[in-house]
Amino acid sequence: MIKIGIIVGSTRPGRKAPDVARWVLDIAGMRADAVFELLDIQDFNLPLLDEPVPPAAGQYTQPHTKAWAAAIAGFDGFVFVTPEYNHGTSGALKNAIDYLYKEWNNKAAGFVGYGSAGGARAIESLRLVMGELMVADVRAHVMLSLRTDFENYQTFNPAEHHEQAVDTMLDQVVAWSRALKTLRPDAPVTSADAPQAGQRMGSQ
Repeated sequence: MIKIGIIVGSTRPGRKAPDVARWVLDIAGMRADAVFELLDIQDFNLPLLDEPVPPAAGQYTQPHTKAWAAAIAGFDGFVFVTPEYNHGTSGALKNAIDYLYKEWNNKAAGFVGYGSAGGARAIESLRLVMGELMVADVRAHVMLSLRTDFENYQTFNPAEHHEQAVDTMLDQVVAWSRALKTLRPDAPVTSADAPQAGQRMGSQ
């Protein structure tokens, strides 16, 4: 079965990313075409990148790097939940991404952004990063406004129409994750990865 990680992309005190990520997970939980799991970068306590060798070499030395690498390696695709800070993603998420290389390769990614402009510019900044890591970013994404989807800019209360956008994005992430799995020799494709009759497939 395809496994998708929903990455909580903020570590700031008072962050809103966990609420958004759990909402995505609730919607994903109604599907039967993949396994979905939350992955919070805060749990890994990653300092500013402190590996002496570039990640592409795969020569990780720090315990926190090895734990993060093992977690990411187990997924076939990702949904990045990102705030927008100064027209980009969070520094914490960029730092976490930069720690690794091969663990990202030949996988798929979708994005859920939030901010005053719906997180659009944070999503675009992540698309550039994904290309260098050989991650296929899907076209569909979700944009949440601090003005209309958060009561008093604090309490997450998304408009109902966003649920369809999440499902459309997940359709693409799951499909691309399944296809890209065939390119990874360490991730053999099994019959469980093929969609079965009667499965809920989001907007398909």
